[in-house]
Amino acid sequence: MPAEARSEGGLRKVARVVLLDPEDRILLLHGHEPDDPADDWWFTPGGGLEGDETHEQAALRELVEETGITDVELGPVLWRRTCSFPFAGRRWDQDEWYYLARTTQTVTGATALTELERRSMAGARWWTCQELTRAHETVYPTRLAELFRRLLDEGPPVGPVTLDTEIV
Repeated sequence: MPAEARSEGGLRKVARVVLLDPEDRILLLHGHEPDDPADDWWFTPGGGLEGDETHEQAALRELVEETGITDVELGPVLWRRTCSFPFAGRRWDQDEWYYLARTTQTVTGATALTELERRSMAGARWWTCQELTRAHETVYPTRLAELFRRLLDEGPPVGPVTLDTEIV
């Protein structure tokens, strides 16, 4: 694993982006196990902090690398989540911060994927809240449709909301 920033508890520090377009659609990436494309899911762009990077810097860097989107207005941290999951033959334990962001740039194209990301990412898609609510695909975090609806209905929370820990 790259020398990415770790929190005091040994968790990998991660910045994720809840990216909305002018039509209030959310951008999700489609991923899968590197050796099993049938084991797939959807997730928000983002990844681990590198070096002495801030969460904000990591969120913007990861967004560019994974989507090519550079025209972004980064907003507040919406949610925080601790999670643990198996992927690519190992267990990942993460402390994730989810930032709200807006863009008018809706064309996506990865610009700097790692070798593992190239083997495990199958594209990106903009989702309406209704589409996400009706989706039968696996989406992370698992309550994203409900959280997205609340965000659209009520706006961003006053401070980051701590989501339930997810262990897969």
